Amino acid sequence: MIGEIDLDKAKKAIGDRSQFIHGDTAVAYGALLAGCRFFGGYPITPASEIAEKMAELLPKIGGKYIQMEDELGSIASVIGSSWAGAKAMTATSGPGFSLMQENIGFAHMSETPLVLANVQRSGPSTGQPTLGAQGDVMQVQYGSHGDFAAIALSPNNIQETLDLTIKSFNLAEKYRTPVMLMISADLGHMREMVEIPDEVETFERKEPKVSPEEYIPFGKGEYGKEKVPEFGIFGKGFRTYVTGLTHDEKGFPATDDQEDHDNLIRRQVEKITDDREELTDIERRRLDDAEKVIISYGITSRSAMGALKEGRNRGEKLGYLRLKTLWPFPKHVIKEISEQVDKIIVAELNLGQIYHKVAEHAECEVALADKIGGEVHSPEEILAEV
Repeated sequence: MIGEIDLDKAKKAIGDRSQFIHGDTAVAYGALLAGCRFFGGYPITPASEIAEKMAELLPKIGGKYIQMEDELGSIASVIGSSWAGAKAMTATSGPGFSLMQENIGFAHMSETPLVLANVQRSGPSTGQPTLGAQGDVMQVQYGSHGDFAAIALSPNNIQETLDLTIKSFNLAEKYRTPVMLMISADLGHMREMVEIPDEVETFERKEPKVSPEEYIPFGKGEYGKEKVPEFGIFGKGFRTYVTGLTHDEKGFPATDDQEDHDNLIRRQVEKITDDREELTDIERRRLDDAEKVIISYGITSRSAMGALKEGRNRGEKLGYLRLKTLWPFPKHVIKEISEQVDKIIVAELNLGQIYHKVAEHAECEVALADKIGGEVHSPEEILAEV
């Protein structure tokens, strides 16, 4: 294993308990506290500071940092290090995220735990490299081909960025899956006070309790009881064959059988969607008497909070719903809220991505407060749609 997990050593490397830091640094701190001991990356604005901080701190705690030749190689190295026993991550932005999609699909198919922090910038293509956006949220779930279920979290302040980075690692290990932390350039480069937690609860991957000969790497976990398989780390004697092809429970290719493919993919999807309600993390404000509700996430939700306060001051019966979990999409919450209000306004830094998912599951009118070009909404721009 690359670097044993030692919380005290990580806290010593991080330094002062209270720090005035930006979001990218908070990602790096959260990763170290969660037990990350490998980072494979490639520099890209506005995520490079995550790599820089990991390059500085990982060697101090027995971890490894590597800069690869491109984004394809960086996520490949993360997948490999995870199978070698390390909690591992990478960080990128839009163009790099696009390049990583094939190996993200491989990570889903091979059920490889990893964390990817996407510090979103305005696109398509190279777009506006230094300006923030929320244009990659649909790519998380639909960027790779085939059927899979994604997990993605979206913080709206720097303390929460640290906290949700830790949570991202725990979910990756618990569900044996890639987990995406979706922030924006605005949040990545914003500075706020952060408190380094005294205690950190971490989830460690389940290693097989049977002999290497009895181990089933892609069967149901706890030998038929759970949908998440145990993880047989390379080098510990377990006979594990890892492929992106459709495979049987032992990992060997089984590309011609419809039933094998159905069983494999359905289990991989259901291990996440079955826990949709448990995975859902939302913030509710002023919903008890609301007639209209603003739904937002990430940096935009800060403006949405301002719109809520101003709207209430004007006599509008407004509510506020913030999505911390973007995927699996909390469709049950949207349906519940939409049955209580007359209108939903979705505010996001794109031309309507989460808006379409809300409209799909809502029972009321849904409006879009969109904005692009690298500027965050003002509260008044959101209220214009109310």
